[in-house]
Amino acid sequence: MPAAIYLLSLCIFAMATSEFMVAGMMPSLAAAFQVSLPEVGNLVSAYAASVVVGGPALTLWLRSVRRKPALLSLLALFLLGQLLGASADGYPLMLASRIVCGVAQSAFFGVALALAGELVGPGRIARAAGLVLNGLMLASVAGLPMAALLDQRWGWRVSFWLVAGLVGLAMLGIAALTPAGSAPARQEAGEEMRALARPALWAAYASSGLIIGSVFAVFTYLAPIFLQVSGFSAAMVPILFGAYGAATVLGNLLTSRLADRHTRRVLQGGILTLLVAMTALALGAQWQALTVTALFLLGLAGLPMNPAMVARVVRAGGSGAMVNSLHMAVINLGLMFGAWAGGLCLDAGWGLRAPVWLGAALALLAWLSLSLDRRGDSWQAKARPADVSV
Repeated sequence: MPAAIYLLSLCIFAMATSEFMVAGMMPSLAAAFQVSLPEVGNLVSAYAASVVVGGPALTLWLRSVRRKPALLSLLALFLLGQLLGASADGYPLMLASRIVCGVAQSAFFGVALALAGELVGPGRIARAAGLVLNGLMLASVAGLPMAALLDQRWGWRVSFWLVAGLVGLAMLGIAALTPAGSAPARQEAGEEMRALARPALWAAYASSGLIIGSVFAVFTYLAPIFLQVSGFSAAMVPILFGAYGAATVLGNLLTSRLADRHTRRVLQGGILTLLVAMTALALGAQWQALTVTALFLLGLAGLPMNPAMVARVVRAGGSGAMVNSLHMAVINLGLMFGAWAGGLCLDAGWGLRAPVWLGAALALLAWLSLSLDRRGDSWQAKARPADVSV
């Protein structure tokens, strides 16, 4: 694989770490800005909202720009947002930081996958996309626990500065090692609208949004659940998030091998695993052993469903930058809703188990959305050449 593929994975790792790490430092941020836990949860929602609203618009604006300059511009924008967060002296500036980073990440995701496909050719798009998305998995296994540990030892700002440094290094690598790439193909408006108007594409989007919404309704509030319900010490929180991340890596190894040929079965099995894990956590979070078991299952079957979700979307709508950016937007819409609705549950006084029950309900809806799509084995059909164009 070209070196640029691994640089793109590093960028996704840094961006995903920035997105996820707020969940691991919620108590610290709440204390630093003198706000409630649900308000810190809204930082996660704000990040996702900016992905939903700003990412596709920015992707559309960059359609005529060559891949390399587009990537560097988006990395510069993300770096600006990260620096704002690192130096934030109040909640409003941190909120602005999350919004800027979210807009940059969504557009970067679409352009990065399009460039990956361009670098390796149509026959290896899925493999290249999987390598790029490995950065997402590594963010959960390494980035998140690292950020939580740094927060506890040296304060939350250190994590923000470290991510900013990683983005700066990635920019230098992309500037030096990535070819300029061709300008994105100019599709006629009618052709693009036909691709985006396919019902199968929006059915895939709906399932993706519900799955990720289910995961983040729970994930956003795991740290306070560990501390206040399960009774773990603060020193155990990074270790628990590390175990969660290890489970996501294992899950990604499994789904990456199976998703192309067994897309539907991977999604079905993953959703059922989420339902079991969330029900167990909601009922038995007071028992530490059960909490750890449920946490492992959440990691195994949550984010690792991304390869199957991407495979389904590519088959339904192609692998162009706009389709990928919209997929990222829908995923983050689910993330935003899950984190926000979980906060509403806390504000209503229903306790820290309420977001877990919410996650289970969203997982059930994801199962229903999947079962309503009766194309079955046609998911495994090879995409038409037009559907894998970049």
